Amino acid sequence: MTAFRNFLKWAKAKLKVDKRLIGIYCVIYFLWGSGMDWFGAQVEIARFTYWWQVITVYVLYMVPISLLLRKLPFHTQYAYGLIAMCLLEFSGYALKTSYAYPNNLLDMFFGIRNFSLGMSLFFALYFPLGNWLVGKIYAGLFNGKHP
Repeated sequence: MTAFRNFLKWAKAKLKVDKRLIGIYCVIYFLWGSGMDWFGAQVEIARFTYWWQVITVYVLYMVPISLLLRKLPFHTQYAYGLIAMCLLEFSGYALKTSYAYPNNLLDMFFGIRNFSLGMSLFFALYFPLGNWLVGKIYAGLFNGKHP
């Protein structure tokens, strides 16, 4: 129980940031998610079942995780991001809230059994890359002060 309380204290401290930073994360991740959902549907790789999943996944799920990971080294962000994305990808396809097009490009290159793994490996990069991008935008907007 003590370990859990310590985790909650740590997480609360990491999530206590400038509201402008959270706003930038939300805008960037929403646009990024909308673009990826559109692209996935256009090239028939995968898409969300419902349009609002961009908000629940990219804003409500990925932004808090990004904030928790943002000051860690790139490889550590990627490793933790991989765990987060594996859970998300697995549950999305298991619950049928995500749709993978039959015979899509990833299936052709890596095989159908490796689709979710490939998606998780790719999307785990969002955490370190998203943190880098948001940090640069925030610093550019607010006189070089990195969050």
